[in-house]
Amino acid sequence: MDAAYVFRVAFRLDPPDAAVDPDRFETTMEIPASEPGTDGWLFFRNRLWRGEIGDEPAFRRVAAERLGVADAAGVDVVAVDFRELRTDEAYLDALTDAIATELDPFNAESVDEVVRKYLGSSVHVRE
Repeated sequence: MDAAYVFRVAFRLDPPDAAVDPDRFETTMEIPASEPGTDGWLFFRNRLWRGEIGDEPAFRRVAAERLGVADAAGVDVVAVDFRELRTDEAYLDALTDAIATELDPFNAESVDEVVRKYLGSSVHVRE
């Protein structure tokens, strides 16, 4: 099983003792998805809503920590956009099975409703 949450991250450089041009850069960040049913597997529920980041300012701090720039002078994460849950079929099957066993916390009637509610149409299954 293989899956990752994929984000586009923009950051700005504003070094104290130099000038840079351009001062804004974008990169792609992948956060490995925890195995369904294990600690951290509810990342999508806790962070996403209809394929968008639920609290973008807070998630910019998470992105800065993941990229190792949280305490870097002159480096600010200025935007983060969720792109997709990139997954294989086995992970998606395990995820839908885990959701199906715990529908109540999602306040949903079906697994498809949960997936739409939190991930929108941003699930990309690769072979």
